[in-house]
Order: sequence, then structure tokens, then C-alpha cells
Amino acid sequence: MSENKEPHAPKFVYDFTEGNKDLKDLLGGKGANLAEMTNLGLPVPPGFTITTEACKVYLDSGEEPAALRDEVSAHLDALERKMGKKLGQADNPLLVSVRSGAKFSMPGMMDTVLNIGLSDASVQGLAQQASDERFAWDSYRRLIQMFGKTVLGVDGDLFEEALDKAKAAKKVTVDTDLEAADLKKLVTTFKKIVKKEAGREFPQDPREQMDLAIKAVFDSWNGDRAKLYRRQERIPHDLGTAVNVCSMVFGNLGPDSGTGVAFTRDPASGHQGVYGDYLQNAQGEDVVAGIRNTVPLAELERIDKKSYDQLMKIMETLENHYKDLCDIEFTIERGRLWMLQTRVGKRTAGAAFRIATQLVDQGLIDETEALQRVTGAQLAQLMFPRFDEDAKVEQVARGIAASPGAAVGKAVFDSYTAVKWSRSGEKVILVRRETNPDDLDGMIAAEGILTSRGGKTSHAAVVARGMGKTCVCGAEELEVDTKRRRMTVPGGHVVEEGDVISIDGSTGKVYLGEVPVVPSPVVEYFEGRMHPGADDADELVEAVHRMMAFADRKRRLRVRANADNAEDALRARRFGAQGIGLCRTEHMFLGDRRELVERLILADTEEEREASLKALLPLQKQDFVELFEAMDGLPVTIRLLDPPLHEFLPDITELSVRVALAESRQEPHENELRLLQAVHRLHEQNPMLGLRGVRLGLVIPGLFTMQVRAIAEAAAERKAAKGDPRAEIMIPLVGTVQELEIVREEADRVIAEVEAATGTKLRLAIGTMIELPRAALTAGEIAEAAEFFSFGTNDLTQTVWGFSRDDVEASFFTAYLEKGIFGVSPFETIDKDGVGSLVRSAAEAGRRTRPDLKLGVCGEHGGDPESVHFFHEAGLDYVSCSPFRIPVARLEAGRAATQSAGSDHR
Repeated sequence: MSENKEPHAPKFVYDFTEGNKDLKDLLGGKGANLAEMTNLGLPVPPGFTITTEACKVYLDSGEEPAALRDEVSAHLDALERKMGKKLGQADNPLLVSVRSGAKFSMPGMMDTVLNIGLSDASVQGLAQQASDERFAWDSYRRLIQMFGKTVLGVDGDLFEEALDKAKAAKKVTVDTDLEAADLKKLVTTFKKIVKKEAGREFPQDPREQMDLAIKAVFDSWNGDRAKLYRRQERIPHDLGTAVNVCSMVFGNLGPDSGTGVAFTRDPASGHQGVYGDYLQNAQGEDVVAGIRNTVPLAELERIDKKSYDQLMKIMETLENHYKDLCDIEFTIERGRLWMLQTRVGKRTAGAAFRIATQLVDQGLIDETEALQRVTGAQLAQLMFPRFDEDAKVEQVARGIAASPGAAVGKAVFDSYTAVKWSRSGEKVILVRRETNPDDLDGMIAAEGILTSRGGKTSHAAVVARGMGKTCVCGAEELEVDTKRRRMTVPGGHVVEEGDVISIDGSTGKVYLGEVPVVPSPVVEYFEGRMHPGADDADELVEAVHRMMAFADRKRRLRVRANADNAEDALRARRFGAQGIGLCRTEHMFLGDRRELVERLILADTEEEREASLKALLPLQKQDFVELFEAMDGLPVTIRLLDPPLHEFLPDITELSVRVALAESRQEPHENELRLLQAVHRLHEQNPMLGLRGVRLGLVIPGLFTMQVRAIAEAAAERKAAKGDPRAEIMIPLVGTVQELEIVREEADRVIAEVEAATGTKLRLAIGTMIELPRAALTAGEIAEAAEFFSFGTNDLTQTVWGFSRDDVEASFFTAYLEKGIFGVSPFETIDKDGVGSLVRSAAEAGRRTRPDLKLGVCGEHGGDPESVHFFHEAGLDYVSCSPFRIPVARLEAGRAATQSAGSDHR
């Protein structure tokens, strides 16, 4: 550290001996964990970490912090003294890697450069030091290749093409068969590519190499693929990345060296055992890139038992220390094991649930912590359908089951096509020999990913698991030709781009055509058709069952369903619903009843209108009787008619054509003409902001009265049948308390009449939907007439943002998401700063007026995991969502109640 540095100036560089795993914000995940392993006494090559704060200064100002160079120099000097050699020293060079390392793992999204310090002078020294000329020139060509692509922006394909030519000239298929002389020629070729494409010579000064690589890592934080990945994974854009400078250890020194990736448990299933990949005579990038096919980690016991046994002990140490599945990168250099990285490993949804319960049983974590190890998004993945095992299928290959799921789609062979076809509504499977970070947008767009190379630790596998995408890797039987956009399967059959294929990420099987799917065992469990048992499917069900029990014990938020009929209500109840938060009565006016609604709309006299309402009353009443029976003993919130009346009438264009045809044929068309006149009369430029909701009840006499009477009579009938109906009447689209007061007064009168007529005491709560900004802003006044608020966040989002959901999602939301204006659609996850602030203030104002005011939400945000946490924090009593999202909401409500500051298992 520089002597003239201010005493309180920030520290930008930390030795591995100075940090720990809790400093991820400052040192990034990789740096914090390298420090933690160093503290544990594990064999970590010496090095240092440049902080995320230095990166943020650089990104904000365009220049590195003034003190950074001096700090790096001081730590480099210390590293050189520790290693007994200097960076790039001609006769005995110290070589280092420069790796990115953000707080949250972003596999392959940012830059890494290995073998920094090699030059025309030092390559000979490395050869003498290692007594291996081939190794030295192989390391040098790797440096030029990675540096050229990563730091100087040279097209990586140019290096790959030159490497392929060198192998073809030698008549070999793998780079390990190239000899020292071949690699020396390749270095010359690579340097010419750099000079031509980058307009400069490959730098021979080792410090210049390191400084440029550090800047490249900083710059990669704002690279297109990194920004896209952060948007996909909802990682904040302002975190920056740390940079790790680590002394090199070499896995490409011959058959007694190698590199690998290991997991303390299977990241696909969660089962304990020996899982991972190993590659002899290779550097780490060879494994994760999936370019060379690896051997299973268990083979290391045969290849190098001493290193294998040491690795097994280290893996046990790390899992017990981190109390979680750990993902480990290691290198063996001539029989000596080195640990290069560890992190809490990404896992599939099924593995997440299994591992969480296993760790509880082992006493490593408690129920509260277990809930932080799973997410509602993972539970939703487990509820997706799976392939029908009894279906007639044509299996053509089997690869590695890298990320589970059943994916069906048209085969595409590049990311551009995947995105293009997906945006046109096609389901696609991205097929590649191996994926790389540039394929990210195609991986996001695809239903699943299929590669012919790589294993469970390849780029495709790691990224797919993180995104919850179905993935099959290493299907070696497939011959993938990306240039001709086809793949050849065993037997010679050719799959052209656009042909439908199916992939099973749980078994690794690849099929021709579309394979039918069946319900997930998790859905069957929630439906009551499957119970925990002994086989693999039941083991998953058991884990889900236990985690749901944990969540239900911990959560404060109750979970209701959005359901409009008895069938949906019964399903919701099986899924764990604690009532109905939204019954949309307009759905009861469709189908065969539309004609009665048309009569009501066309009524010219009070008598005609009353006759129409009288005909609708028993139908509505029966609907409510069935609903109350299905949800007996649980609250049922019924929203009175909300949409504009023209939605119940025929389409204006279709009706105009019918009238015109009837007139041309001189056929009777009086009814169609009246309907057309009504459609014109009711037409509004913006019906979402027109005559709907409470406004209908105020201008169409008897409409809301009929609905309230039907609810009250249905409740009385259920009570007479010894049932326990708990109806709540919700008035929609209220903007001022006076609207609610008028409707409430009429509703109270009708309820009293039904009580008198049936001799039954009814307790029907009356409240309102808060879906307009004015309602939220005047919530204190509205609460004087309301016993509950239900936030209609779909409409509230529309009215706060000025968006028409039906239009904007198709027209410009894609552009807004791509430009980063939205991290996620505000209709998918609640806008906490805008819509959310209105929810908070309305909840607080309402409860100041009426302390026992019941608060809920019935927009689809009620089933969104992130939104559920917000509603918990805002003090709501319940969320309501569609039946299939109820388990997700239950789980997230439990997680919200137990979430501790700083706990994050991305």
C-alpha cells in the first residue's frame, strides 16, 4: 500500500488471507470464497482481489481509482516474494490468472484470462522450469487466444479456425495430440491474427498484459451478455465485479495433471455421492466450455487416488462449513491438488427441495434456513408436466441429464433463430455442439437446450440450471452441423432446422417428434392423488410436502384463490386455498346466459329490465350456493359486475355484417338492429376508464341489487342446510367514498329484507376493490364505509402507469425489457416504488380509520414470488391468486415470514 495514502482512503485490494465468505459485496463471490478457503487452510494458490468498489469507480468515471495501481503493485510484489519469482521473469516466470467475480454467480458472462506473464522471452523459461516444451507453448497459445478475444476484441472463431487447421494438418482430432513444434507455429499464427484484427502487436510486457486484463474484466460487467443475464436473473446492475489475480497452477502438464469441477451432491437430483467431471492434461476452461468430453469424477480415484482422497475430504469440509451443496473447481499439477474456487452451487428445482430437507435431517440447518434454500419459482418448475412414459416414442439419443423438465419444440441451430422464432410464437429447442456465453439470448428464448458435447459442469448445464431450463448435454451420438443447420442421429436420419424434437432433462433422452406430457407428480400430490412414498418421484413429493408444512407453520399471510365456480374452488381448496379472494361474477353471465344479459341491456322500460333481472336472479343464486358449499367455512369474496356492458354484446363488425346481409336479403332483423344500436350507444373510446364497476351499479337500477340479493339468499339457503357460508361483497372501481356509501346503503337494505324473509341472521361483510390511484389516495375516507380492501393490482398498475395492458405488452414491453427500463414487467412483479407505494399508503390510511380493516390483494401479483414478499412487508392479511399458483404463494409467504437480512441463495 502506498505510504502517502490518506489514512481513511478506501482499500481497493485485499490479499486472499485478508477476506472471508461474508465479504461478497466487496470481494465478489469468488474472491470471498477463495479467502474463506485460505482461512480454512485448504490448498489455494496465493493471490489477491481487487474490490467491487474499484470497479464501480472505474465504471462511473471511466478511469481506475488513482490509488489502485500502487495497491496492485504492492500486492504483486508481496505475491512475487511469496512465490520466489517475478511476473513474466524470463528464466523463471510467475504466471497469473485474472478472473471476474461478482457478488452473484454469473457463469461465463464476464471475462477471464489465464497464463498472464507469458511472452516470447518467458515461454522458454517456462519450458525449462517445467521440463516440458509442449506445455509451455500450449499455455502461450491459450494466453494469446483468450487475451485476443477477451481484451482486444478479436473474433474468437478466427483462433478456433486456425486451431482446427493445425489439427487437420497434423491429422489429429484433439488439441492434446499437437506437439510442441505445432503449437509454436500456432502461436505465430495467433499473433498474426491479433496484429491484423486488433491493429497492434500482442503485448510482451507482462504488467501491461495484467493491467489490460483487469480493465477488460471491469468492462465486461457492462457487456451485452452480462446485462442480459442480470436482467434474466434479476441481479442489480449497480453491484460491479471484483477481479481476482491468482498465481497459476497448471493442469496441462501431462497425464499426472488435470482439472475438474466437483459437486458435494448431485446438482440435478440432490442425491449424495461423487459428482463432477475431470479432464486430464487440461486447463479449467476446457472443462466448463464443454469442448472436450470429460470423464466422471469417480474415475479420478483410479487415475490419482491420493488427490482423489484429499479432494473427498476437502469436499466434506466445505459442505459442513457452508452447510450447503458446494460447487468446486480444482486443478491437479503433477499430483498436487489445488483449490481454485468454491461457491454455493446452482441446483435444479428438485435438488433444491431434496437438499434442503436432507440438511435439516443432518442437523446442519433448521426449518427457517431450509425455507431460504428453496423458492416459489422452483416449486412452479416442479409443477410443470413431464413426458408420458407409456407413450410410443422414437428415442434417437441419450445424453447427460443436466437440467430437468420435458421440452418440445422445433430444432434451431443458432441463438438468433431461436430468438426470432420464439418471438413469432414458435416453441424451439436450441441445438449446439456446445454453448458459450454468446448463446445466452437464444437459451433464454428456447424451451430447452441440447448439446452434443459437455457434461453437468459445462456452460450449457450450469446456465440452464440457473434459469430452470430443460437441458440435455453431451449427447455424443448426435452429429450437429450448425453451418448446414441440421443434426444427424444414429441410423443416419437427419433432423433439419424446424423439425420437432423432444428432450427429457430428467433422463437425458432425446426423441424425434412431439412426445405427449402428463401431470407432474407434485401436481398430483397437491391434487391428493399421490402421497409420499419410497421411489424417486415420491421422494421429491416427500421433500415438497415437508417444505410446504414448514412454510404453512411459519407464514403470516393467508392465501386465497381467484375462482369463479365450484369446480375451480374445490381444486383451489385441494391446493391449500384458505378462501376465495376474488369471484368474478361477470363470468357467470356468459355462455347460455348471454341472451338474458342482452335482454337487460336492450330493455326500454323498467318492466323489461326487472323481468330480465328476475330471470337472472335464481341462476346467480345457484352459482353462489355451489360456491359456498365448495368453500364451506372459508371466506368467499364476490366482486359485483365490473366490466363494461358492451363486452356482453356481439362484436360490432360481426353484427354490422349480419344486419347488412339481412337487409340485402330483406330478412327480418329487428333484434340484430336493436343490438347494433345498443352496441353503438354503449361504445366507448376507452372502455377500461368508462362505464364499468360501481358506475354500472349506480346508473343501471337493480343490477347490483339483484346480485346482492342472490348472494344473501344463497347464504341463507346454505345456513338452513347447516352450512357455514362466509360471503364478502366487493364493490369494484370505487374512486370516492360517496359511491361506496350509496351502494352500501342499498345492499344493507336488501340483506335486511332477505334476513326478514328467511328468518336467518346473515353476516355479509361489504368492502371495495382499490384499483384506482384516487381510491388509494383517499383510502382513509373510503375505509369509513368499507370493512375490507382488496387491491386490484392489475388495474392499479394500468392506471398508475397509464398502460393498457392488452396493447402495451405486445407493442413496446419487449423493447423496454431489452433496454433495461424494466427489469421485469410491472404486470408480472409489482412496481414497488410506484404501485407499491400506493398500496402501502392506502393500507396505512385505511387502518388508521378502521384498525380492524381486512387487507388483501386479488390481482395476479398475488401469486408472484417477489410480490408476495412485498405484500407481507406491507402488512396485508392475505393474497389471492389462480389455483395453480396457490402452492407458490404459500411457500413464498412462509419464506417472507422467515427471511433474514442478507440471506440469499441465488
